[in-house]
Amino acid sequence: MVEKVITLKNVRLAFPALFEPKQVNGEGKPAYSAALLLSADDPQVDKLNELIDAVAVEKWAGKAKTLLGVLRGKDAVAIHNGDLKAQFDGFEGNYHVSARSYTKVLVVDRDRTPLTAESGKPYGGCYVDASIEVWAQDNQWGKRVNATLRWVQFRRDGDAFAGGAPASMDEMEDLSDISDDDLI
Repeated sequence: MVEKVITLKNVRLAFPALFEPKQVNGEGKPAYSAALLLSADDPQVDKLNELIDAVAVEKWAGKAKTLLGVLRGKDAVAIHNGDLKAQFDGFEGNYHVSARSYTKVLVVDRDRTPLTAESGKPYGGCYVDASIEVWAQDNQWGKRVNATLRWVQFRRDGDAFAGGAPASMDEMEDLSDISDDDLI
């Protein structure tokens, strides 16, 4: 049996829906999700493609190579050419993994303490480690090789996508000891 779980390290996070499930383009069942960006020369790209190949062989045996050629041609595998979404920050020249989960995803900080939406991280543009499970779909909705998002760990800050860095309490003054008259 193929080990289907892989941890992608130091990848850039895009379109995170980690704390509340969301629909994609307003359709389908809401899910937790993220796009994980990898540079074209990242060795994890090859490892992920090897895992996709192994999962396909386990599912479709002798038909896997031909079927994968078709699926990759239709962009129906978990890793995608970022140039197809070049209109979005960070995608051009990179690869991205689309991963979803219908169950809550574990989201933690560098020290493994749980994060919440109020913590302001992770955010689109930061760097994370993320665990995904790769699996082959073969049902009434078609054949694909998908990725389920398992957990995300904040690794480090990066330039935020679309709208700047998240706000921080450190940016504000503590005004609690100043009288109303002095605030004018």
